[in-house]
Amino acid sequence: MKRLILISGTMGSGKTTVTRALQKILQPAAMLDGDWCWDIKPFTVNEETKEMVQENIAFLLRQFLHSSACENVLFCWVMDHKEIAEELLRRIGSETLSGVELWQFSLLCTPETLETHIRQDIEKGLRTEGDIARSIARLPLYDALPTVKIPVDNITPEESAEKIVAFIRSGKQAV
Repeated sequence: MKRLILISGTMGSGKTTVTRALQKILQPAAMLDGDWCWDIKPFTVNEETKEMVQENIAFLLRQFLHSSACENVLFCWVMDHKEIAEELLRRIGSETLSGVELWQFSLLCTPETLETHIRQDIEKGLRTEGDIARSIARLPLYDALPTVKIPVDNITPEESAEKIVAFIRSGKQAV
């Protein structure tokens, strides 16, 4: 049975790195980072670009889900409102999702851990100082999501991925 695994978390929580680690464990697996579908300079957020990005993501996820080469399809993105994932699943379509096991996880960390991660990205030129406050402000939004919460403080991305795999293999909760 195919799996679609959605990994959410605020900017700097480690979504991409954890999802890459997860891909190594759950092969055969395809990985898509939602940010790759919105790599526009300058970064532009308006109704047109939102529509384009949602369609890009849904198209690629459908293609991965239809491929016999992919047993696990992993997607990471800032999905801080349940409507984001709901809209994405609507766009993928119930026909494509029929028979697909759906899992939704949120990576959670303290504001201190988040600031440390973002400062590392600032040093690499990937983020700005303003990203720290914006990201910390979004942390509480993840508490309300219908996702499995994975605390990532003081553990490696590989350990976070192992926690996700253990949860999936336990069969406790498929969304």
